[in-house]
Amino acid sequence: MGRVAGGQKTGTGGALMTAVVGQLRGFIRFFRDVMGEDAYRKYQAHHAASGCSSPPLTEREFWRDKMDRQDANPGGRCC
Repeated sequence: MGRVAGGQKTGTGGALMTAVVGQLRGFIRFFRDVMGEDAYRKYQAHHAASGCSSPPLTEREFWRDKMDRQDANPGGRCC
Protein backbone atom coordinates (compact mmCIF):
# COMPACT_ATOMS: atom_id res chain seq x y z
CA MET A 1 0.00 0.00 0.00
CA GLY A 2 1.21 3.47 -0.78
CA ARG A 3 0.69 6.68 1.12
CA VAL A 4 -0.76 9.96 -0.04
CA ALA A 5 -0.45 13.45 1.42
CA GLY A 6 -1.46 13.54 5.06
CA GLY A 7 -0.24 10.01 5.73
CA GLN A 8 -3.42 8.27 4.57
CA LYS A 9 -3.02 4.79 3.17
CA THR A 10 -4.23 3.94 -0.29
CA GLY A 11 -5.30 0.56 -1.54
CA THR A 12 -8.12 -1.71 -0.45
CA GLY A 13 -9.16 0.56 2.42
CA GLY A 14 -9.59 3.45 0.01
CA ALA A 15 -11.55 1.30 -2.41
CA LEU A 16 -13.78 0.09 0.41
CA MET A 17 -14.41 3.63 1.58
CA THR A 18 -15.24 4.71 -1.97
CA ALA A 19 -17.71 1.83 -2.30
CA VAL A 20 -19.35 2.66 1.03
CA VAL A 21 -19.65 6.34 0.15
CA GLY A 22 -21.13 5.42 -3.25
CA GLN A 23 -23.69 3.13 -1.66
CA LEU A 24 -24.57 5.76 0.93
CA ARG A 25 -25.12 8.34 -1.80
CA GLY A 26 -27.32 5.85 -3.66
CA PHE A 27 -29.38 5.21 -0.54
CA ILE A 28 -29.79 8.94 0.09
CA ARG A 29 -30.90 9.47 -3.52
CA PHE A 30 -33.38 6.57 -3.21
CA PHE A 31 -34.74 7.90 0.09
CA ARG A 32 -35.21 11.38 -1.35
CA ASP A 33 -37.02 9.92 -4.36
CA VAL A 34 -39.34 7.92 -2.10
CA MET A 35 -40.08 11.01 -0.02
CA GLY A 36 -40.86 13.02 -3.18
CA GLU A 37 -38.06 15.54 -2.79
CA ASP A 38 -37.30 15.39 -6.52
CA ALA A 39 -40.92 16.06 -7.57
CA TYR A 40 -40.27 19.66 -8.61
CA ARG A 41 -37.24 18.67 -10.69
CA LYS A 42 -39.34 15.98 -12.42
CA TYR A 43 -42.11 18.53 -12.99
CA GLN A 44 -39.66 20.92 -14.63
CA ALA A 45 -38.29 18.19 -16.90
CA HIS A 46 -41.81 17.11 -17.89
CA HIS A 47 -42.88 20.71 -18.50
CA ALA A 48 -39.88 21.34 -20.75
CA ALA A 49 -40.35 18.05 -22.66
CA SER A 50 -44.09 18.51 -23.18
CA GLY A 51 -43.66 21.79 -25.05
CA CYS A 52 -46.20 23.59 -22.88
CA SER A 53 -46.47 27.26 -23.86
CA SER A 54 -47.27 28.53 -20.36
CA PRO A 55 -44.40 29.32 -18.00
CA PRO A 56 -43.67 26.64 -15.39
CA LEU A 57 -44.85 27.11 -11.83
CA THR A 58 -42.35 28.43 -9.34
CA GLU A 59 -41.18 25.90 -6.79
CA ARG A 60 -43.37 27.48 -4.12
CA GLU A 61 -46.44 27.41 -6.41
CA PHE A 62 -45.69 23.80 -7.36
CA TRP A 63 -45.54 22.58 -3.76
CA ARG A 64 -48.65 24.55 -2.77
CA ASP A 65 -50.58 23.03 -5.70
CA LYS A 66 -49.29 19.54 -4.90
CA MET A 67 -50.34 19.79 -1.24
CA ASP A 68 -53.75 21.22 -2.17
CA ARG A 69 -54.36 18.31 -4.58
CA GLN A 70 -53.32 15.78 -1.93
CA ASP A 71 -55.61 17.37 0.65
CA ALA A 72 -58.54 17.33 -1.81
CA ASN A 73 -57.90 13.69 -2.83
CA PRO A 74 -56.37 11.81 0.13
CA GLY A 75 -57.23 8.34 -1.19
CA GLY A 76 -53.66 7.14 -1.71
CA ARG A 77 -52.26 8.23 1.65
CA CYS A 78 -52.27 6.43 4.95
CA CYS A 79 -52.93 9.50 7.11
